[in-house]
Amino acid sequence: MGSCGLTLWTGRPGVYFGQNVCTMTDRRPTLLSRITQAVVLWLYRWKGWTITGERPTARKFVITGAPHTTNWDFIFFVGTIHKLGLKPSFVGKLSLFRGPLKRFMYDMGGLPVDRSKRNNNYVEETAAHFDRAEDLALVVAPEGTRGSDGTWRSGFYHIALKAGVPIVPAWVNHATMKGGIGPAIMPTGDYAADLAKIAAFYRSVMPDCLRFERLAASAAALKEAATESLPGGLKGKAHG
Repeated sequence: MGSCGLTLWTGRPGVYFGQNVCTMTDRRPTLLSRITQAVVLWLYRWKGWTITGERPTARKFVITGAPHTTNWDFIFFVGTIHKLGLKPSFVGKLSLFRGPLKRFMYDMGGLPVDRSKRNNNYVEETAAHFDRAEDLALVVAPEGTRGSDGTWRSGFYHIALKAGVPIVPAWVNHATMKGGIGPAIMPTGDYAADLAKIAAFYRSVMPDCLRFERLAASAAALKEAATESLPGGLKGKAHG
C-alpha cells in the first residue's frame, strides 16, 4: 500500500507523474497517461533547458511556478520536477475525476476539490490533501493566467499556511532556456513579509522581469498598508 499523493521516482515501469496511490492503488496507469508522460518528457528533453537548484528536503510542499507566459511552462515544470526525482500534483475540480477521465486525472497527479458547493472551503479542502499524504508536491501558478501583470493570487499561501508546509519558488526564463527552483520558504502568517521574501528570490534569478518587479512592489504595498493600520505608537516602531 503506497502513500497518498506523490510517489518518489523509482525508475520502475508503472510509476508515473503524481499517481495518487491512496485512491488508485496497485494498478497499471492508463495508456493515455503513459503516452502523455512520454510525450511531455520527450518535449522537455528536446527543449534542452538548463536547470539550477536542488530537490527540497521536505517531503511535502507547495511549488509556485512563475512567470506564467506560455503553454511551454507546463512542460518545463513537469520535466524539471521529474528530473529532481519528484512527481508533481495539481488541484482539479471534482467533476474531472468522474467517468472516463478519472483514472487519467489521478495518473497525472490530480487532486480533486469540490468547488460546486457554496460552503466548501477551497483552501481547507486542498490543505486536507497534505494531511492525508506522506509525500506531496503541489504545483500552483499564482499568477493565474499567461496575461497576468505580475499580480499574484494568495490562495497558494493560505494553502501552505493551513497545511503547515513550505513554499518552494520555481522559475523559468524561456529567453535564456534556464530555470530551476529556489530555497523553501516557510509561511509565518505575515503574508506581506513572506511575499517579499519570495519576490526577492525571483528578482535575484530574473532581475529584468517586469512581473517580478511588480510582485516586489505589491509586497511592499501590502506591508505599508498593514503598517498604516497599526495604532500610532506601533506604527512608529514598524517604520523604525
